[in-house]
Amino acid sequence: MKIVKIVPLANFTLQVFADDGREGVFDVKPYLDYEAFIPLRQTTNFMNIRNGGYFVEWECGADLSADTIEAKMEVTATADA
Repeated sequence: MKIVKIVPLANFTLQVFADDGREGVFDVKPYLDYEAFIPLRQTTNFMNIRNGGYFVEWECGADLSADTIEAKMEVTATADA
């Protein structure tokens, strides 16, 4: 999966738009206890995300692969729908 668009939401989730037409929500909250993700507990840090296509990353150095996001995201729409 390649991420074409990523939108950080106020509840520490990410709205994900994939190149295959799927859209979904990925919950980052389970990761916020890991050392690299602790800075993301501050909303301003969480909202400052960069889409690398096959990964997303934040200025603090935390990142998530598209594979991880795909495995755990809740699909909310598909291109066929």
